[in-house]
Amino acid sequence: MNAFTLVFLCALAVSFGLELWLARRHADHVRAHCDRVPEPFQDTITLAAHQKAAAYTLAKIKLQQGARLVQTALLLTFTLGGGIAALDRWWSQLDLGPIARGTGLILSTMFLLALLELPLSIYQTFVIEEKFGFNRTTKLQFIKDLGLQPALALALGTPLVAMILWIMVGAGPSWWIIAWATFFGFSLFVSWIYPSLIAPLFNRFTPLEDPKLYSRIQQLLERCGFHSRGIFVMDGSRRSGHGNAYFTGLGRNKRIVFFDTLVQALEAEELEAVLAHELGHFKRRHVVKLLILSAAITFVGFALLGFLSGQSWFYQGLGVSQPSPAAALLLFTLTAPVLSTFIQPVLAAVQRRYEFEADAFAASLTQPQALIQALVKLYRDNAATLTPDPLYAAFHYSHPPAAIRIAKLQQAQA
Repeated sequence: MNAFTLVFLCALAVSFGLELWLARRHADHVRAHCDRVPEPFQDTITLAAHQKAAAYTLAKIKLQQGARLVQTALLLTFTLGGGIAALDRWWSQLDLGPIARGTGLILSTMFLLALLELPLSIYQTFVIEEKFGFNRTTKLQFIKDLGLQPALALALGTPLVAMILWIMVGAGPSWWIIAWATFFGFSLFVSWIYPSLIAPLFNRFTPLEDPKLYSRIQQLLERCGFHSRGIFVMDGSRRSGHGNAYFTGLGRNKRIVFFDTLVQALEAEELEAVLAHELGHFKRRHVVKLLILSAAITFVGFALLGFLSGQSWFYQGLGVSQPSPAAALLLFTLTAPVLSTFIQPVLAAVQRRYEFEADAFAASLTQPQALIQALVKLYRDNAATLTPDPLYAAFHYSHPPAAIRIAKLQQAQA
């Protein structure tokens, strides 16, 4: 065992232990507060709905703990257990060039990992989501998605992986800068084509038909100076009872999307307030800021990969005896999430700050009470817990906890 193996195992143990401890704190906190609806929600959410949210949260925590255990075991199996090394030997027997062989190694490893984690997805959809009344996915639809998702990943991932490996092989010592630019440019391209080419593969998008609601939303968009390719309703109810709204795309290819479940659940002024919140992200340039942050993080990641790819102890410490660009890229991709655990609370804090800013923007443009009512309905209908553990929320919540968020809006209303 070399020194890097020990460092990796220690980091993995700390990350796993920290997540397990946070999950237990969260479960204990939710369980301890499930017998009484928090005061700000006592007039709007029943005790039965509150207890359903607590039970749903506890069920998801158990699944997440099981998923983390499985993922950790798979990571150890494919690295120190020799899984990647065995796959690399198999691909080396084929009469292929280094780029094709490396691409095959990376994609086959990712495929096997996804296949081994598939039972977790099945359990979540057909046991947990079914138990709490959210699942509307048929077995046939699940199988169709199961075929479409890998096909799409293969179509998009193969040229990207091959291009990065080609750059790693032939671009010289500063290859990681070119590879980073390629990766980030590709991410922007996918974000640009997502609304019109990718999302319609999975869902049906129809223009908003309610003329009064459309007119109301259009006036809001004009006041905000937001131009999009249209306002669409997505058939989210085909797979789930959860509701949501978002805008997607870049540049002139932006699109506003409401889940059909959300349109059915909210009144016109509440939908307008939810949209105003989403537009707040646009007006406060949160999308641009998050893109810059993502670019900075991936830049550091590629710089670290550029260093590690030239170190023999990096490969040997993770169970691979034969260094190669493909092995470096694969090992780094699999182990990077261990390090991301420790920067996760910082990123979550940034996202929560942006949510507060978007709420404040919505409150300045529409009635704060309308947004409060919409959020309460979303918490209730999505069975979101009203009493998360504060430390768990600080690590994992990209949105502020319900009580804190509502309190901020009530201050704005006052």
